[in-house]
Amino acid sequence: MENSGTTNWENAVLDGGPADGLRTRVIDRPRVVQVTYPCLTDGLEDGVRTEALYLYRLDPGVTSEPLRYGFDVASP
Repeated sequence: MENSGTTNWENAVLDGGPADGLRTRVIDRPRVVQVTYPCLTDGLEDGVRTEALYLYRLDPGVTSEPLRYGFDVASP
């Protein structure tokens, strides 16, 4: 892939799950977008943090902006 020095960002919207309706921009149409949400932790050690992880998968049927990423209910 040739890099011409320009970045072609595309608008995307997340559908379902905890980030429902969130709008973002992506490059190169990644198949998966990861969303993290910080969690509260008791007895926090230096540098340790906990986050909930959610995955959104690209809807291949959407070919124009905004791209659509649907919530993956099987997120780890």
